Amino acid sequence: MLTLVLVVILTALVFEFINGFHDTANSIATVVATKVLTPGQAIILAASTNLIGAFMGTAVAKTIASGLVDTDVVHVTSQVLICTLLGAIIWNLITWWRGLPSSSSHALIGGLCGAALAASQNNWAALIWSKAGDGDWSSNKGLLWKVVFPMVTSPLAGFLLGVAIISLLYLIVAGMMKAGGPLARMAKPRWVNAFFGKAQLVSAAYMGFAHGRQDAQKTMGIIALSIFGAQASGILDDLPTWLAFLHPDGGKDDIDSWVIATCALVMAAGTAAGGWRIIKTLGHKMVKLQTIDGFAAETASATILVTAAHFGMPVSTTHSISTAIMGVGFAKNPRKLKLGVIERIVWAWILTIPAAGGIAYGLFKLVESVGWA
Repeated sequence: MLTLVLVVILTALVFEFINGFHDTANSIATVVATKVLTPGQAIILAASTNLIGAFMGTAVAKTIASGLVDTDVVHVTSQVLICTLLGAIIWNLITWWRGLPSSSSHALIGGLCGAALAASQNNWAALIWSKAGDGDWSSNKGLLWKVVFPMVTSPLAGFLLGVAIISLLYLIVAGMMKAGGPLARMAKPRWVNAFFGKAQLVSAAYMGFAHGRQDAQKTMGIIALSIFGAQASGILDDLPTWLAFLHPDGGKDDIDSWVIATCALVMAAGTAAGGWRIIKTLGHKMVKLQTIDGFAAETASATILVTAAHFGMPVSTTHSISTAIMGVGFAKNPRKLKLGVIERIVWAWILTIPAAGGIAYGLFKLVESVGWA
């Protein structure tokens, strides 16, 4: 049984690595598309800021570990978590191969829900739909508050914030042109592109930080869930000395420091591996971006991610940056948006949770049928 716990941790880290290169595009597509950085330079920036962001809080990890599946109804075994991770990994690889920026976050959540349902023999009470917190709505648990609500609102917020930021920036530039003199000279396209080329380095770093703060935590939650389950089953009672670090330092709502550090480093390594297929979809195919547009999209997306992470909401990096880019494109010229590409992306969003959940469900039933569960 201890071997299975170690397999869960290893599989979770494989998912984290894949998440890194799958979602690299989300944090660097705009800065590459505007030619502020080369893909190699952008990947280095994203990897380093991902690493920093991963250490800044664990609210999202706690949601994954204890806020979505009722462990009093279904026993979250290592087999359940392995099927969870494989469901998410398989869907991530399918969408990566097709160049679709689907959500790793929702793939993981879908996989967890599918595997938990299979393990509970289709008992929907195994999933926490909604559970009130301690009077503060942000402390509420369950799929409604932590998944469905932000899944609907974060893309809308990304779109609207993208529209708002780029509109404000264009108003400022127009005001400078109207003022005349030195301000008008600074508002010329050459100077605007040069200024936002430098400003986009800051916004791209902000985006990488936000990506690390969101996405690295989701795998932390899965590993923590595995360790809590192993502890409850007595699997960790007689650990060899070299595995003593597996003993949880705190309770169910705590994430051990070694889990945080390991997930952060593995995700940064995955980010460094890159993901050029999705970069082309986000950065080139949806709408043509200038440096001012890239700055607006990255700033809007990163703000959504950091805000959601504060409230423990596992929001999709993919959704926020994609809709922010759409918002920027819409503000510039609605007719320039490439609706065919957007339609493919939206379908990937709609399918991700049920697809990853279905894969995980089927895998667990297969494991169960051969007597491994």
